[in-house]
Parts: sequence; C-alpha cells; structure tokens
Amino acid sequence: MRILLVEDNHRLSDTLRLSLADDGYAVDVAYDGQAGEEFAESTPYDVIILDVMLPLRSGIEVCRSLRNNHVQTPILMLTARDALEDRVLGLDSGADDYLVKPFEMKELLARLRALLRRESEDKSGLITIGDLSLDPATHFVRRGGQPIDLTSREYGLLEYLARNPNRLITRQMAENHLWSYDAIVASNVVDVYIRRLRRKLDDPFEVNLDDP
Repeated sequence: MRILLVEDNHRLSDTLRLSLADDGYAVDVAYDGQAGEEFAESTPYDVIILDVMLPLRSGIEVCRSLRNNHVQTPILMLTARDALEDRVLGLDSGADDYLVKPFEMKELLARLRALLRRESEDKSGLITIGDLSLDPATHFVRRGGQPIDLTSREYGLLEYLARNPNRLITRQMAENHLWSYDAIVASNVVDVYIRRLRRKLDDPFEVNLDDP
C-alpha cells in the first residue's frame, strides 16, 4: 500500500517513513502543505498522513481543498494540539481520523489499518479469497490452513491484488502502489514478484488460485 506523509519535521518524518517502510508500506514524503496537496492530487494513495501545522499551507487548508476537489483518499491528521476545538476543526475539514503528538508507532499503524478496513467489505480486517486469507495487521498469510512465508514486498503486492479482485491491474499501477516515486525499479520487477507469488501460492497446491 502507498502512503503520502506530509510532515515538516524532518526528524519525525524520517522516523515515520522508515517505520512505515519496515511495515511494508511505500511512502512518499512532502514537507509543506503546497507540495503535499500537489502529491495528493496527482497520485492515487491508499492513505494520507497529514500534519496540521505546515509551511505554505496548513493541513486544515490542504484537507479542505482536497475534499473540495473530490479527492476521497482517507486522511489521518497529526497535530500537537489536543484541544477539543482543534480535533473538531480537523474532522470537519474532511479528515477521517485524528492523532495527537506524541504518539506510539503501534497506534499509528493500528489507525492506518482501521482506515483501510473502512474501504473493505470485511470489517474484521481479514482479506479472504477462496481458501487464501491475509491478515493486514500481522501480514500473516494462509492457504488451506497452511501458512505461507512471504517477504514484505511479496505481501504488499498480494494484498494490493487481493483488495482489487475484479479490477484490471497493470504493471504501472502495481509499481505505483508498491514503490515510492523516487525508487528506481527494473522494468520487469512486477513480473518477477508475480512469479514468486505463484511459486509460493500455487505450486504446493493441486488447484491454482486463478482456476475457475
């Protein structure tokens, strides 16, 4: 899944980016509201993490502008302000959730998963296709009750495909969701990961997942 992080504190931004990447997310970073808004309007993100106090344009202004321009990507706002009025203002501007600094990384990850669940029919968070099940909270994958060991990138591709079962996914779309904009990837990298997934998910079983 691909996340846009808009945070002007470079130290915090770097910490969050690394932690999110370790959890399997592709992360693009902007350090001011204007750049963040441009990113959000030009790229389909799964979630936007948006600080309130930003240079050039505040998070409130960015959030309100995105909603006015029909960008419906879930937005999690970050702020050092914990007053009720500030939280209400953030939510009324179009944010989906609100997290007060300082916070634990575990809580941020849990809130991101909750936002993604809102887009899913299965509110338990599990993603199930036939006898294949994925748990986004743990990245644990089973097929027919048998655990499947995947790398973080393999899991990311599998989850993206599983969340879009009836949609044509091009190589470019997969790349855009799995790698940040500044990543350098080989032209056949998606094909390589698809082959790896087939070996792990299909080869040990009698029936392939894509068989009718």
